[in-house]
Amino acid sequence: MPPCSRGLGTAFCWLRPGWCTNGGAVSSPLSLTVADLKTMPRKTLTVVHPHDKKTEKYEGVALEEILHKAGVPQGEALRGPAMATYVVAEGADGYRVVFSLAELDSGIADSEVLVADTMDGAPLGDKLGPFRLVAPHEKRPARWVRMLKSLTAVRETSR
Repeated sequence: MPPCSRGLGTAFCWLRPGWCTNGGAVSSPLSLTVADLKTMPRKTLTVVHPHDKKTEKYEGVALEEILHKAGVPQGEALRGPAMATYVVAEGADGYRVVFSLAELDSGIADSEVLVADTMDGAPLGDKLGPFRLVAPHEKRPARWVRMLKSLTAVRETSR
């Protein structure tokens, strides 16, 4: 598996054919291809895009599911020092956003953050995809990431 450390922690990196992780804040190093994502539990979300007020139907994999597959602490294991873990999502254009791990855990919050690969039944176009991070319950789409290329799980440590 090719290394994909981003200097901040452990990354799920878009590296040509797949994503990978290499230790750190995840317990199970992971490499996923586009085909692998198609076999994971799928979720569909219908949202009204806040900018253009257009209804859009996204399909993909819950970010929580991808983090689970990588062994990131969830549920009852998400406590103590693990509560200081966060995920950085980065697009190909360099746009970056942060989610606390607790925000992404369905035992704590109802965020429904999705790594989408289709919109309205079609693959995402070049300006949005091949993957888009969709955070449907936020008042504005500031943490939606188009052209998603990496997810980095970082555990903050004591100073």
